[in-house]
Amino acid sequence: MSESSVNYDVLSPVKFLLRSAEVFPQKEAVIYGDTRRTYRQFYERVNRLASALKAKGIGKGDKVAFICPNTPPMLEAHYAVPMIGAALVSINIRLSANEIAYIVNHSDAKALFVDNEFAGLIGPVLSQLKKVHTVVNICDVSDEMPLDGPEYEEFLAGGDPSPVAIEVDNERQIATINYTSGTTGLPKGVMYHHRGAYLNAIGEQLEFGTSANSVYLWTLPMFHCNGWCFTWGITALGATHVCLRKVVPEEIFKIVGEEGVTHLCAAPTILIGMSTYATENSIQLKKKLEIMTAGAPPAPTVIQNMESIGANITQTYGLTEVFGPHSVCQWQTQWDNLSADERSQLKSRQGVPYIVAQYMDVVNPETMQPVPRDGRTMGEIVMRGNNVMLGYYNDPEATETAFKGGWFHSGDLAVMHPDNYIQIMDRKKDIIISGGENISTVEVENVLYRHPDILEVAVVPVPDTKWGEVPKAFVVAKSNSSPTAEDIIAFCKENLARFKAPKYVEFGELPKTATGKIQKFKLREKEWAGRDRMVN
Repeated sequence: MSESSVNYDVLSPVKFLLRSAEVFPQKEAVIYGDTRRTYRQFYERVNRLASALKAKGIGKGDKVAFICPNTPPMLEAHYAVPMIGAALVSINIRLSANEIAYIVNHSDAKALFVDNEFAGLIGPVLSQLKKVHTVVNICDVSDEMPLDGPEYEEFLAGGDPSPVAIEVDNERQIATINYTSGTTGLPKGVMYHHRGAYLNAIGEQLEFGTSANSVYLWTLPMFHCNGWCFTWGITALGATHVCLRKVVPEEIFKIVGEEGVTHLCAAPTILIGMSTYATENSIQLKKKLEIMTAGAPPAPTVIQNMESIGANITQTYGLTEVFGPHSVCQWQTQWDNLSADERSQLKSRQGVPYIVAQYMDVVNPETMQPVPRDGRTMGEIVMRGNNVMLGYYNDPEATETAFKGGWFHSGDLAVMHPDNYIQIMDRKKDIIISGGENISTVEVENVLYRHPDILEVAVVPVPDTKWGEVPKAFVVAKSNSSPTAEDIIAFCKENLARFKAPKYVEFGELPKTATGKIQKFKLREKEWAGRDRMVN
């Protein structure tokens, strides 16, 4: 059905804002520095943006691109653009000019909103953006107008604060397009539909335990899976968004204290930075801070370190193609009395499907048969359900491959435990096959994170004439420490089967995405330059 009736209504996350504006008109909806806006003001600004876009000829089926950090305009775009039936394309702010140009052109975007800090990336490629006819400057850090187009507040002033009709008549209409990182080729545009965004936004709040009294800090990029759908979910509850332009541990702890932050989301590398800063500055949280982490399997040590300063960690798992998190390490009360180490080990698992997701399994990718629930046999994680993407924009071949066998193929290798909890062992391309033995890089990394002198680590396969490939560890040492390669290798041999220990160790910074995920593919490419690596 595509039209509302007495017993059916089109699901769209845009509708959450209308309800909260009616229920909580005077409640603080958005905080950003000294800026405070109520839900009524938030809704009026969204209507202004929507009507101003319509006045520029933007409507149903069109695309609107935003290059913007976690500031109010980025949040407003998540409502105004899909409200008029268009699709929001929120772009990774750490991409190069050519990558941005590719995404803008590939998505067929007609309007482009650019924060001043990133205008320097757009200027050189602006002439290449053939379909863009409207450019808007978001002047947050300065009043300069580097691009030919109006300033954001000026653009809003040309709109009308009166309610704008929601032009969504089909739940499977495209709401947003999120481009993948393109680690194995050009970025692919993941199409989110209104139904999936609505349900996953609700699912996030169910699993995270947020409420109308929650204060949510934006440490997770809104451009990443639309902020795991929290852009819509926090609004659905009438909770408070606290925008944050730059994710710096000192600023995070400052705002947590000043604004009474109750919840935030972050990749494990952000948690490492937070726990290190807290340790160095003797910080102990005054009240429990709920943190959802995903983006990479967190080491149990990382979880334990954060919980020691007063946080409670919820581990979730997902991908861009499934609207962000799809599963949660659902806590069981019988685990409450376990030791801190045992609890952190359990919390590091990827868990069970969300209530709104339901369908997830670990299978042999060739036969599509489930692997034994023994916690040892590896297979591929597959998913299906309402929060799976429509497909890749203008890429039917990639879509067909991803949906082989009627499931979405994650590319992640995992085991299924007897209690039906999933645990990731590796990405398909990261698993090390050394002399015929499988070595999980995640398992090796988890051991290395227990080393007292290691801050961050990534393990990748490197070529070896005898074994085919062997593990190599790239290590960031803690400040005021100087571990040696020999120390680290010996530590692994004491805590792992000896053949799993790294054969080589290299010290230095690790390449990361804008969400803090370590880019292992860059380390791999460096080690395998000029050689062919066979990956199943």
